[in-house]
Amino acid sequence: MKKSEKVFIIAELSANHGHNIENALATVRSAKQAGADAIKIQTYTADTITLDCNNECFQIKQGTIWDGMTLHKLYQEAYTPWEWHAAIQQEAEKQGLVFFSTPFDFSAVDFLEELNVPLYKIASFEITDIPLIEYTASKGKPMIMSTGIASLADIEAAVNACCRAGNHDITLLKCTSSYPAPVEEANLLTMPNMAQTFGVKVGLSDHTMGHAVPIAAVALGARVIEKHFILDRAIGGPDASFSMTPDEFKLMVEGVRQAEAALGHVSYELTDKVLNSRKFSRSLFIAQDVRKGEVFTATNVRSVRPGDGLPPKHIREILGAKSRGDFKAGTPLSWDKIELNEKV
Repeated sequence: MKKSEKVFIIAELSANHGHNIENALATVRSAKQAGADAIKIQTYTADTITLDCNNECFQIKQGTIWDGMTLHKLYQEAYTPWEWHAAIQQEAEKQGLVFFSTPFDFSAVDFLEELNVPLYKIASFEITDIPLIEYTASKGKPMIMSTGIASLADIEAAVNACCRAGNHDITLLKCTSSYPAPVEEANLLTMPNMAQTFGVKVGLSDHTMGHAVPIAAVALGARVIEKHFILDRAIGGPDASFSMTPDEFKLMVEGVRQAEAALGHVSYELTDKVLNSRKFSRSLFIAQDVRKGEVFTATNVRSVRPGDGLPPKHIREILGAKSRGDFKAGTPLSWDKIELNEKV
């Protein structure tokens, strides 16, 4: 994505379909109406992402909204069936949305290549899977990588993996891997630092509630914004509680578009409207009636609005000089009214 292009806004479908393909397709249509540029899904099965095992290692108990489940059970509930992918892609392209996915293993990459997706996303928890990153990057598509659980060294390794594969089209997303994420843990100032450190584009994968954080991210240089999207939280599912509804997403999109419009470009040029407003800037006026030869003082010359007189910066040159004529209070001061060579 070129810097001159608009911020790329991704609606993440994730598990927000309730295992009903009609929900999934309706979500695509709704995401378009809410202003998204892309719809993203996730390509895995419970068996490609974890083991069907319930020993201590596979129990979720980290203070998350999924505590009490095993990883296999969670991903059985959350996955998007691969046989739906083509239909979701078709609907997305019909709506004018970019369709792409997050692969979680080599077989998912191969499957997505058959669909000819235009780019790839690496999830936060896969950023340490260097072989997967290298394999995905080798396909020559733009790479978006979330950094939610990554250390600085992890990010460097992931970027280097892409580069080794000959892929330098990289966008790093600042991400806080909490669900939902506290606003005070967003640490958005990391984004411009990542851009400078790694020479890549940056963006935000956001799990906070509301749209303040994405708008702030745009002001700090985010070129991509990703948010989980759901038709209705009543659908339920693992991600429903921190996903945006269509109305919420639309408000975020509007805010993002306003923020990027406000950023504009570096300019000190004054528009016609601003030039007209300069009429109400301060300038030097005769504040009391003066006669020819009378000395200008801080009493009979003042800096006031509007801006029809001399700029206030000339006040020291004028005080002590004499008037060239009789002038009434309210007369804008100009050089032809001043005898500069006869300063008292």
